[in-house]
Amino acid sequence: MKTSLTRTQWVLIVVLTLAAAPYFIRLGASSLWDSNEAFYAETPREMIESGDYVNPAFNFHARLNKPPLSYWLVIPFYKLLGVSETAERLAIALAAMTMIGTAYGLGRVVFSVDAGLLAAIAMAIAPRFLMFSRRIMIDVSLATFMALALLLFMLAERTPVRRRLYLVLMYVSLGLGVITKGPVAIALPAATLVIYLAAYRQLNRLSEMMLPMGLIIVAAIVLPWYLAIYYQHGWTHIETFILKDNLSRYTQPVWGPRRGFLFYIPVMIGDLFPWSLFLIPGLVLAAREVWRGKGQPASPAKSALLVIWIAVIVVFFSFSRSKEDLYILPIYPAAAALVGGWLAGFLGSERYPKNGFMRWLAVALGAVIVAAGAVILYLFGKGTQPYEMAGANFIGYAAILGGLLATGLALLKKTRSAIVTTALSVAACNWVFVLWTLPDFERYKPVRSLCEAIATEARPDALVGYYRTAYPSMVFYLRRPIFEYYEQVEIEAAFASGREVFCIMTAVEYEATKSQLPPQTRVLASRPIFQVKLKTILNRVELPQVVLISNKGGTNVTQ
Repeated sequence: MKTSLTRTQWVLIVVLTLAAAPYFIRLGASSLWDSNEAFYAETPREMIESGDYVNPAFNFHARLNKPPLSYWLVIPFYKLLGVSETAERLAIALAAMTMIGTAYGLGRVVFSVDAGLLAAIAMAIAPRFLMFSRRIMIDVSLATFMALALLLFMLAERTPVRRRLYLVLMYVSLGLGVITKGPVAIALPAATLVIYLAAYRQLNRLSEMMLPMGLIIVAAIVLPWYLAIYYQHGWTHIETFILKDNLSRYTQPVWGPRRGFLFYIPVMIGDLFPWSLFLIPGLVLAAREVWRGKGQPASPAKSALLVIWIAVIVVFFSFSRSKEDLYILPIYPAAAALVGGWLAGFLGSERYPKNGFMRWLAVALGAVIVAAGAVILYLFGKGTQPYEMAGANFIGYAAILGGLLATGLALLKKTRSAIVTTALSVAACNWVFVLWTLPDFERYKPVRSLCEAIATEARPDALVGYYRTAYPSMVFYLRRPIFEYYEQVEIEAAFASGREVFCIMTAVEYEATKSQLPPQTRVLASRPIFQVKLKTILNRVELPQVVLISNKGGTNVTQ
């Protein structure tokens, strides 16, 4: 029997709508981010250009270090809307919406409708998740398929009449995860399931999981591409992906900076800000429920699987020698569901106004928002040259005012209103960020404007690229091969080749190198770049510069 929505649920739906809208606003206002996004934007463009949808390519060379699904997902948007930043980001924005929907589903299945809405809001207003979802990255797609598999399993457990359908869809989701990033998409969910069943002495239920059918479904999704690659290239690229790009990342500290075992604790706090304040109590209460139901096959704790899912993924990647914050992204719908369940349990109770712990947590949440607003004003507000950002003043003051209002409401025992006020304050800040701050940040992203200068000056046979830096988005904006030089002999040879050369490098590298370059070499353009290091921001260190240099005669393009 259908029931009408309560007043609280309507309020939460409005907040969720306001929080979700920025994921689609002005997607093309920012140029590509050169940390990964460039690869996932350019590769599908090159696949369309070449007509080869089996062999991913970047910079007009094979790029087989990742399975192709993240590229394939962008191709329909390019064909429908044309090649642009907006088109390629629509795919990842829709994946983010699916993750937010998954958070709702987990909260709804495990707890209640209110918990599901609060979980979805917790995901949608998290500023870092918003940023991840506006720059196409493979980890968001992987996390989407893994989290969907978790939700589908829980639906199968809760709805016996549709169990087979949900299990089939779960295996489809796992197969899509494998063709997105590899075996980790199925290994971690499988480990979670085994631990979950073992904890409740139900390992015999593995026979009910349709494992042969699941294997066939996953194989039908994954094997065609791998067989096509094997037919064309043999084992070389497959071995490189499985052994180098997967195992070496886990066993060797060769990818990125070295990070400690507890690296993911502050990552979780930051990624779920501001709701991370409620994550620890949510985990503690859920873990207590898990422990109370330990060893009781007939009554597994309803939140046990969420806790085990989070623990397995975080512990697994904590032992990895190479750690990136995005590796644990699949836990966030589950974590948001625990937060939503905990909040709904308190706010939906008739005695919630008398619960001092909840009220003081709401006070602390408001204080945290106030502190965050003050920090934004201090670091990026008006007059903080050279780090002043458009919209920072509005974001800072909105956070301070919203946090103060939420704190006051909590002190007056209006805890539900305090939580809603906090959510609306952060959502308002996110709106300003995408409408105003991100477009202004283009001042510190030099590639698109420098490529426009190169396009007007360079002949088709010119050598174009970068030296001792990384700007792969040049390929996307120039639609031509670019060089990537890291040794001085390479850049010297390029300038000695007799061809036109257009090269982007830091101003520091240019000063160190120019004595070895031809006398006619000159700076065509110079742009500031933003290095997000707290020490440099606090000390107001002058922004570093990148320069576009060339041996072509004429006048400077820009300076």
